[in-house]
Amino acid sequence: MPAEPSVDGVSFTHLDEPLFDGAGASKRDLVTYLEAVAVPLVEELHDRPLSVIRVHRGEAPFMQKNVPSYTPSWVRTVTMWAETSRRDVSYALCNDPRTLLWFGNQRAIEFHPALFRTADEPRPLYLVLDLDPPGTAEFARALQAALLVREVLRASQMDGAIKTSGAKGVHVFVPLADGSFEDVALATRAVAARAESVDQSLATTAFLKEDRGGRVFLDATRAGGATVAAAYSPRIRPGVPVSFPLDWGRLDGVSPQDYTIHTAPRLIGSGDPWREWMPAPQALDPALVDEGRSLPVPRVQAMHEGRRRARARRIT
Repeated sequence: MPAEPSVDGVSFTHLDEPLFDGAGASKRDLVTYLEAVAVPLVEELHDRPLSVIRVHRGEAPFMQKNVPSYTPSWVRTVTMWAETSRRDVSYALCNDPRTLLWFGNQRAIEFHPALFRTADEPRPLYLVLDLDPPGTAEFARALQAALLVREVLRASQMDGAIKTSGAKGVHVFVPLADGSFEDVALATRAVAARAESVDQSLATTAFLKEDRGGRVFLDATRAGGATVAAAYSPRIRPGVPVSFPLDWGRLDGVSPQDYTIHTAPRLIGSGDPWREWMPAPQALDPALVDEGRSLPVPRVQAMHEGRRRARARRIT
């Protein structure tokens, strides 16, 4: 970051303080990183209602959806109904580097945009699967599960891009040319179920952790109003890893720790591998939508199963 205390009218404070315990990075490191990747990250966030995860000094991380009252007037916002909180929420739209840097000064570390852009009639941008291995040491198994997902997608004449989640797993994003929110949710469940059937010893759609048996969880719930950590978003983990694009043809030996706020700018260079490796928007396979209608909603199924097990424990 430049020596001056402000950039584009954004003033920075407490730059030399640690980001959080175990970060191995300062707030200055965060702001420097955001400035370095502003072009591709803003491109990814543009016009997408944004939730961020912030960390105040000495406090636990928290997710912020509603912009605070002191938000500058030049930060664009959109007011939308939030189903989870049952109220209207004023979301930020991170449409320029100045807004991104302002968030950095607010100690916003993680950037979780909605899976649609604001428009008269918002539509899903992506079909997304979040592949979650049982532990950080099983990252290679998450990559293997991603290849199962890609095999299923290609059988339906579809394809996607892959990136590290920045935590312990990976995300597969399939750009879409059509499809309603409901249809995308149905197709996502079908892709997960088909991938599970290819290798049940590796992958599972079991929503309850106790049922996964050490397998990679194919999370098909990232649809509708869900958010996902953006490509190039830092994560609140030791070393401050970054959600980073991967090349399908070069997955051997990849580790999430390879991509941090310290290393990612050099790896990105002057390009945008997330855009470069993303296929063109494609039609949603109607067969996947139809198949998804016969599959249970994972969260709802897990809720009912959890209640059933709780009743059984009380009886015994």
